[in-house]
Amino acid sequence: MHLRTTSTAAILAATTCLAAGVAIATPAVATAPDSGTTTGTGSVFRVNPVQSTGDETLTDQKDAASAVPASTYATVALRNLDGSGYLVGRWANVLSNTGPAAYSPTNTFAYTRDDDRFEQVMAYFWVNQAQEYLQSLGFGSALPPVNAESQDVRVDQYGIDNSYSTDKQDFLRFGKGGVDDAEDGEVIVHEYGHAVHDSQVPGFGSSLDAGSIGEAFGDYLAVTVGLDAASQYGWQVATPQACVADWDSVSYTSTTPHCLRRLDTSRVLEDRKGEVHYDGTIWSAALWDARQRYIGLGLGSRAWDTTLIDSQFSYAPDTSFQAAAKATYDAAYARDGRKAAAAVRDAFAARHIYF
Repeated sequence: MHLRTTSTAAILAATTCLAAGVAIATPAVATAPDSGTTTGTGSVFRVNPVQSTGDETLTDQKDAASAVPASTYATVALRNLDGSGYLVGRWANVLSNTGPAAYSPTNTFAYTRDDDRFEQVMAYFWVNQAQEYLQSLGFGSALPPVNAESQDVRVDQYGIDNSYSTDKQDFLRFGKGGVDDAEDGEVIVHEYGHAVHDSQVPGFGSSLDAGSIGEAFGDYLAVTVGLDAASQYGWQVATPQACVADWDSVSYTSTTPHCLRRLDTSRVLEDRKGEVHYDGTIWSAALWDARQRYIGLGLGSRAWDTTLIDSQFSYAPDTSFQAAAKATYDAAYARDGRKAAAAVRDAFAARHIYF
């Protein structure tokens, strides 16, 4: 989860409510002509409107198209579609939504944020983008695959301003209220980060520390995928790189820059509060610190991302901070050498995570 509700009971209750009380719109595939093509085009935010403009005064304004400048959108390729004309493909499947399912016989999905179908396009694009990033690091070729499946996504079918990933039903569910969650690319990728952990370690998150690591990794993956996309497409990043979900958070934060959370806090292990999102910022700060140290060594952020994600195959479902840090250190030593491993050790030690 990216925001507040954390208990398993709450997730199960929400899922039960979905099944019992909300009509699910599904594509009427049998009555619509196929597009016949596997690459389309769509309009998406350049990660999100605040990040791409640096304008901290932007607000939701009840989904008004006029709330954000036209420059916040980009026309992008929607890759790996299945040719049905719906947002269904090799790595992402917009399974259900409120309102009509986005459909185009030409695979052209050009919507603005006042149309709920815009969020469907965002969900498809950013889930596909996250999987493509993982594969660019070697996962699925030189390394074992990570969540290499068509990830089911439900958009706007959670009636509160929150989102979650569930491993039992294996879908991502995005909520609405304020800025609807699927309008922010970093919120989408955060939830995909939970699916990544679930695919690597079934049942991951069964302890407080493991749950905190899950939230931290979701935040880190959101930022690193967003930054990689900005580099790939030539998008401006006008807010602090370590700020997570700048756009989603304008609805519930008053300080600027608006951030759901940050990756660069100075929190240490003794600051834990027993809440996974807060405690997760201790772990994410270590990940961000290790990233900077890898860059300083000339190894680069992609090497760190590869080592970090590879190390997660060795985590236990109920891992502690210390055990996960040791597994990450071991992966750094094996993959990148002694200096890199020392950098990882020092990044965790700076957060008082020792092993």
